[in-house]
Amino acid sequence: MLSNLRLPVWTMLSPVVAWALYFGETLGFGLWYDLLLAVALISTVLAAVQHAEVIAHRVGEPAGTLVLAVAITIIEVGLIVSLMIAGGSDSGALARDTVFAAIMIILTGIVGLCLLVGGVKYQEQQFGRYGVSTALVTLSAISILTLVLPNFTISIPGPFYNNSQLMFVAVISLVLYGTFVLVQTVRHRGYFLPEDVEHMVEEPVEEPSGATALASVVLLLACLAAVVFIAKLLAPTIEQGVVHLGAPESVVGVIVASIILLPEGLAAYRAARRNKLQTSLNLALGSALASIGLTIPAVAIVAMSTGLTITLGIDMKSTVLLILALFTVTLSFGTGRTTIMQGVVLLVLFAVYLFTTIVP
Repeated sequence: MLSNLRLPVWTMLSPVVAWALYFGETLGFGLWYDLLLAVALISTVLAAVQHAEVIAHRVGEPAGTLVLAVAITIIEVGLIVSLMIAGGSDSGALARDTVFAAIMIILTGIVGLCLLVGGVKYQEQQFGRYGVSTALVTLSAISILTLVLPNFTISIPGPFYNNSQLMFVAVISLVLYGTFVLVQTVRHRGYFLPEDVEHMVEEPVEEPSGATALASVVLLLACLAAVVFIAKLLAPTIEQGVVHLGAPESVVGVIVASIILLPEGLAAYRAARRNKLQTSLNLALGSALASIGLTIPAVAIVAMSTGLTITLGIDMKSTVLLILALFTVTLSFGTGRTTIMQGVVLLVLFAVYLFTTIVP
């Protein structure tokens, strides 16, 4: 029966093992248990990639790229909300740190790696400028409104929004992201499809059956839930490790975002290796938009429901890096063609971001 699904066995076993380890938490195995949890977490994240790609292949482009982006955002929202509730007032900056880290990792790390890999293998890659421009315009507006503007409002001292401002920005974030999804999947779907189809390296992949796609949906949900709960178990260990190393607390947000974005990064990397840069950019930029457009409203609702105060405004150093990343990415995609140069520049910015996060 399982062989008819044509899914790798490990992708079906990973969530089962992950859930077994989660429910075995009461046994308290100590360090070895944490190591097993970490391995299970990474394995389950990779399994989620496989199932999301099966679903994406079934529904087609560009709607398929939304599957993984939304799936990753569900992980992010669930993890942040669970940690906020567990940590109380001490976790007020976790949402900001994680969302900012996700944006920087995507814009400079994932996109930079995709451009570098594509440039090395194919010298030059092409993409649809209209679709990328639409995503970058939306991302620029939504990121500045949520992460920078709170530092300059005067109703209450920054970097906070009061409840009315927080709700207003949450609604705006949903409007911007919802409009982008409408443009991407309905009104201007062609903007997000590859322009140079004949130069794409296609691999013969049989379209998954309905039963396989349905099984992948169920397994994807199981993987996503397992990732959230296991990451919550590992959070205290991660935080203690960061404190032990003497690193800033914002490093926790970088680690959380890195775990969350692992499926997205791998999927985008694979697409770039196959000369499908448009698909890579759809995945990366769509995930960045979903990260803000869905996470901020969810966190805002939790904050107002529980009375928690969340910190949204980033500091001046982070503001400079965010604006530089947006500016550089916008210039890089201005011609509709990319080379190794853009990839190297973005990866250098990524290295600067990581270094200044650890050594502020």
